[in-house]
Amino acid sequence: MTAPKREKARANGEGTIYQRKDGRWEAAGYVLAADGTRKRVRVYGSTRREAADKLAEKIADSNRGLPVATADSTVGDYMTYWLGSVAIHGLRENTHTRYAACVRLHLIPGLGTKKVARLTAKEVRTFLDRLRTTCQCCTQGLDAERKACCAVGECCQKQLSPSTVTYVHSVLKSALEHAVREDELPRNVARNVKTTAPRPRRFRPLTAAEARRFLDAARADRLHALYDLALRTGLRKGELLGLHWEDLDLTTKTASIRRSLQRTRTGGLTHLPTKTRASERRIALPNECLHSLKEHKGRQDKERETAESAWQDSGLVFTTPAGRPLDPANLTRRFRSFLDRAGLRRIRFHDLRHSTATCSWNRASTSS
Repeated sequence: MTAPKREKARANGEGTIYQRKDGRWEAAGYVLAADGTRKRVRVYGSTRREAADKLAEKIADSNRGLPVATADSTVGDYMTYWLGSVAIHGLRENTHTRYAACVRLHLIPGLGTKKVARLTAKEVRTFLDRLRTTCQCCTQGLDAERKACCAVGECCQKQLSPSTVTYVHSVLKSALEHAVREDELPRNVARNVKTTAPRPRRFRPLTAAEARRFLDAARADRLHALYDLALRTGLRKGELLGLHWEDLDLTTKTASIRRSLQRTRTGGLTHLPTKTRASERRIALPNECLHSLKEHKGRQDKERETAESAWQDSGLVFTTPAGRPLDPANLTRRFRSFLDRAGLRRIRFHDLRHSTATCSWNRASTSS
């Protein structure tokens, strides 16, 4: 009698696939982990094919040198992997930069050594409570660098604001939610931790009288048209700075909002899509804005003549006297100086957007 032929052994790296008692299929194999070692990763699927495809995708990424998160990853390794391989593809650059700072300053120091698969809601809650009550000057070693605070025995109690703690929590939730979607975790423990929503910053919109004073003072400013548009239409700073003359139709009294000018870490001043898809829109221009824009166009034409060959034709509505784009940070500083010179109370530039809806004078002038 001929002995049955033995099944060929699997090659290293192909992984194993089997059906669990709960009916799901589990596939396991070795991949390149975030810390540079090779570790075993498990994925799950409702069918054998689904589990096999998920494992094959991870092994393919690993073979291309891309690290893959595993159940044995620490929170620090997983956050590094998530930022560099996942979040970077779905976030605007400035948002990704803020996420990275949050991970570097708070999540890795506070939870970095914990295993992702063993992280508990209690540990997350304890971590967030500690963030609320700990002096960040001491925690981040700034006291030693500055020879102040706890380094000299006088703690400054520089604690994080409630909104920052909530932000840290939201970044952790986003990262762990990806792990759940990838079947690397059964649940997102950070979602089981409820934090008190921070009280919104108390803001008093400009009154009708303050708005008139603001615009009266702005008439003598080179950027009168920009301030006028900001207050009367509620456009964001980046949207205003990204406006091109071709976006304006002074005949139909409309403006098309298509882009935003932002400064990014890698690209410098860059034209980006609007904040959301809904933000790409066409707006009506009040009569007052039409007048200020026409005056601004005449002033810009004179600046072009004065600059001669030094003029850089960017096509932008609001530029430097040499035609270059205006830096958002410079506009913020200029706005603060303008408020001080005009004797107006300090507000953020973005607060002009909030004042648009609250000033009854604006609605009356727009409808005229």
